[in-house]
Amino acid sequence: MSVEVADNEIKSMPVAKRLLDLAITVPALLLLSPFLALVALCIKLDNPGPVFFKQKRYGLGGSIFEVYKFRSMTHAPGAAFVQAKKHDARVTRVGAFIRRTSIDELPQLFNVLKGEMSLVGPRPHPLSLDDDFQQRIPNFMQRYSATPGITGWAQINGFRGETRSLEDMQGRYEHDMQYIFKRNLMMDLRIILGTAIGGWTDNNAY
Repeated sequence: MSVEVADNEIKSMPVAKRLLDLAITVPALLLLSPFLALVALCIKLDNPGPVFFKQKRYGLGGSIFEVYKFRSMTHAPGAAFVQAKKHDARVTRVGAFIRRTSIDELPQLFNVLKGEMSLVGPRPHPLSLDDDFQQRIPNFMQRYSATPGITGWAQINGFRGETRSLEDMQGRYEHDMQYIFKRNLMMDLRIILGTAIGGWTDNNAY
């Protein structure tokens, strides 16, 4: 699947944006490494299965990559994708905590390090979710005219977690497109700060 990449994705901003990503990601991984190891140990002791969860998602231009997360659900190889819901029986004890606090997203710093993601950008979705909504929302895949992010304009404005309705995804899409057309480094810093202060937890994180 090919998506037309926004003009400013191939001009000067991506260079500065990449430098910002690396300037934050490399020190963060070094500082957080003991904590990440502790989380991995808790996951391993709490429930059988791998520490990490990997899932294919769309990236820049509609390319496909594997996103990394801490595993927060019972291990079910080959199971079809189903969005997590409130009080989902698949979520483990440790998983409930790391999902609520978004600690499960921290391994995506490695995706940022590899250049597959940015700290800020439209959140990448499971392939089946995007394949569904691109049939219902015109130009939906233009979200991927920008590099996907760990956090984004939609997320700090309340559009994160489960998309229970078409309206939920429409709101997320509209905020993503606002970001794509308005983005600059100051906006990225504002989103990173907003995420650090209060964006890691909200009522939609479960």
